[in-house]
Amino acid sequence: MDNKGVLIGSIIFVFGSFALMIGMMLWESNKAYKMKELVQSVKTESRPVAGKTAAQDYSMYKTRMGDEGREMVQIPEGPFTMGSNDGDPDEAPEHQVFLKAYFIDKKEVSQEEYTRFAKMTKRPMPKIEVFEDDQAKVLKPELVAMSVSWEDAKAYCKWAGKRLPTEAEWEKAGRGEGKRKYPWGDKFLTGSANLDGAEDGHKYLAPPGSFEAGRSPYGVYDMTGNVAEWVEDSYEENIYKKAVYRDPKGPSDGQLKVVRGGSWRETEQNARLSKRFAAKYWRTDITIGIRCAADLEPGGAASQ
Repeated sequence: MDNKGVLIGSIIFVFGSFALMIGMMLWESNKAYKMKELVQSVKTESRPVAGKTAAQDYSMYKTRMGDEGREMVQIPEGPFTMGSNDGDPDEAPEHQVFLKAYFIDKKEVSQEEYTRFAKMTKRPMPKIEVFEDDQAKVLKPELVAMSVSWEDAKAYCKWAGKRLPTEAEWEKAGRGEGKRKYPWGDKFLTGSANLDGAEDGHKYLAPPGSFEAGRSPYGVYDMTGNVAEWVEDSYEENIYKKAVYRDPKGPSDGQLKVVRGGSWRETEQNARLSKRFAAKYWRTDITIGIRCAADLEPGGAASQ
C-alpha cells in the first residue's frame, strides 16, 4: 500500500513538473514575443516619418513616351558624384562622373506590362521559385514585375525600343548631382520607400509609383526599394578604382551582373543609392525587376 502511494505520488509529481515546465516555456515565449514587438515599435518610432509636404514640381525635366507607352524622364547632361567612401569597399572611391543626357523610365515595369510583352513575344512568364507565403499575394497585375533574369530584362527593354541603363546612369537618376544616400536626402524616412517590414504599408511588393515622398531629384519613382533593378554592366568589385570620367560603362562580359536599388526585403543600409549588388545573369528572384533607359534621339523632341 505504501509503495502504491509512493508510485502515485511520483506520477503526480512528474506530470505536475512537466505541466509547470510547459507553462514556463509558454510564458517565456510570450514574453520574448512581446519584447520583440516592443523593440520593433521603438525602432519604428525612432525613424523619421515622411511628412505630407507640398508636392514638388518636376515639370522642368522633359519627358517622353516609350514605344510601349510608358513615360520616361530626361536626365540632363552633366556631372554627378558616384560611389561612396562610407559604404562597402566596392562603392569606393567616391568619384566624379560626367554623363550625356539620356532618358530613364519614370516607374518600374509592372506585372501587367511585362505580361503584355511576354504574350506578344511568346516569352515564358516569370516563375517564383522561393516564397514563404501564398504566391497570390505577390502575383497581381498592378504590382511591380519581378522574378526576371538579366536576359529577360534586356529583352523587355529591347522590345520597348529601349535598353538597360548603365550603372552610372542608374545612380545619377536616383541621387542627382549631389551625394545623397536616398532619393529624397541623407536620412531614411519611413513611408518613402518599400523596404523590409510592413511599416511602409506594404509587406511584400507594391505597385510602381506608390511613394510620392520617395521620388528622386528628377521625379523618378522607387529608386530605393520595392524591387532592385538590373543594369547593363557586368560586376567588377574594383571598377571605381579605374575611374572613367565620361559616360563610363562596366565590363560587358561576365556572368555576374550589377543589381541596384535594394528591394522590399532590404534594410535601410542596403537600400542606399550607392549600394552595389551582384547576381548571376540567369538568376530570377522575387526581389529583382526592370527599369529601362534610352538614348536621346538625334533631333528628337521631348514633351514638357
